[in-house]
Amino acid sequence: MLKVGIRRPSRVTGDRRLLQATALVSTLDRFAMPPMLIAIARDLDAPLARIVQAASVYFLAYGLMQPVWGLISDRVGLVRTMRFALLIAGLATAVSALVAGPLSLALARGVAGGTFSAGIPAGLVYLGDTVPPADRQREITNLMSGSAIGTALGASGAGIVAQLASWRVTFLITSVFAFVLVLGLRWLTPPPRDRQGQRLGAALGQVARSRWALLVLLLAFGDGVVLLGVLTLLPAAVEAAGTGAALSGSVTAFYGLGMLVFARVAGSLSRRLGRWQLPSLGALAAFVGCALVAVTQTPVAAIVVALLLGLAWAWLHSTLQTWVTEVLPAVRATVVSLFAGALFTGSAVAALLASGPAGRGEYGSVFAVATVLIVPVGVAAGIGRARWRPPGGQESYRSTSAE
Repeated sequence: MLKVGIRRPSRVTGDRRLLQATALVSTLDRFAMPPMLIAIARDLDAPLARIVQAASVYFLAYGLMQPVWGLISDRVGLVRTMRFALLIAGLATAVSALVAGPLSLALARGVAGGTFSAGIPAGLVYLGDTVPPADRQREITNLMSGSAIGTALGASGAGIVAQLASWRVTFLITSVFAFVLVLGLRWLTPPPRDRQGQRLGAALGQVARSRWALLVLLLAFGDGVVLLGVLTLLPAAVEAAGTGAALSGSVTAFYGLGMLVFARVAGSLSRRLGRWQLPSLGALAAFVGCALVAVTQTPVAAIVVALLLGLAWAWLHSTLQTWVTEVLPAVRATVVSLFAGALFTGSAVAALLASGPAGRGEYGSVFAVATVLIVPVGVAAGIGRARWRPPGGQESYRSTSAE
C-alpha cells in the first residue's frame, strides 16, 4: 500500500504551486503556436499546410517522449527529470524564435514538445504518489487550474503578440519562463515513492495485460484526436474566415476559461451524479461544439465552441486523467506516461491528417469528422467508468471532482 508522508501545510502548498506553475508553462507553450499558424506561414513565406505539419511534429514528440520520461524519472527521480527536461525545453524554444524555414521550425518545435512533455505527467505521478485517493481528485483539479491559465494566456497572448510584434517574441517569453522554472523546482520536495528497482518491460507487461488500462489509453488517443485536434485548428479556422490573429487567438482563450470554471463545477456535481454521467456530459458538450464549428467559424460561434470544449476537457478528459492514476497503482509512472503519450499522439495524428484540408481552407469537413469521432469515445468512457472498480473492490470515492 502506498504510504503518504505527512508534511507541513506550508511546504505542501508550495509544492502544489510549483506543480501548477509547471503545468501552466507547459500548456502555455503548447497553446501558443495554434493562434500563430497563419502569422508564421506568412513570415516564413511557406504554405500553411507546412506550418500545421510543424505543429503536428510538436504534438507527436510530446506524445512519443512520455514513456521515455517515465523511465528516466524512475531512475533519477521526478524532480531531477522535470528540471532537466525544462532546461532543454527552454533552449529549444529559444531556437524556435530564430528559425528561418518550416523544416528548422519543425525540428526546434519537436525538441520543445518532447521536453515540455515531461511536466504535466510528472505532476500527475507526483500527486498519485503523495496524495491519498480520497483527496487526489481535488488536487488534480487544482493542477488543471494551472493548465487552464496557461491555455488562456497562450491562446490569447500569442495571437496578440504575433499581431503587435512578432510570433518569435512569444517563443522567447516561454523560453524565459522555462528557465525560471528550472530554478524554482529546486525547492520541490521529492516524492517518497521509489521505483528504481522496477523494470520497464515488466511494467509494460502489466499494462498490456490490463483491459482497463488499455481502454483508458485508447480513450486518451481518441480524446487527443478530437479535443486537441479541434483546438489546434480552431484559431486558424477563425482567422481564415477573415478575423485578425489577435482576435482568433483570444477566441481559444475561452477554452481555458471554460476548463477553469467547469472543473470547479464538477467538484459539486460529482457528489450528486453517478461516475458515468460526468464523462458522458463532457462528450456531449464536445459533440455539440464540434457540430457547431463544422457549420460556422465566426468568432462568436468559436467562443461558444471553445467554452464547450473547455467543459469537455474538465469533465471527460479529467475523468480519464484521474482514472489513469488509479487503474494500476503499482506501475503508475508507466501507465500515466503511456496515457499522455496516447493523448498527444492522437493530437499529432489529427493535425497531420488535417493539414491538407486545412491548407485548402476546408475546415468544416475536418470538424465534421471530429463530430462523428467523439461519439464512440464518449459512449466507451461512460460505460467503462460505470463498470470499473478500483483494485481490491474498494471505492475510494464515489466519483472524481475533475471528472
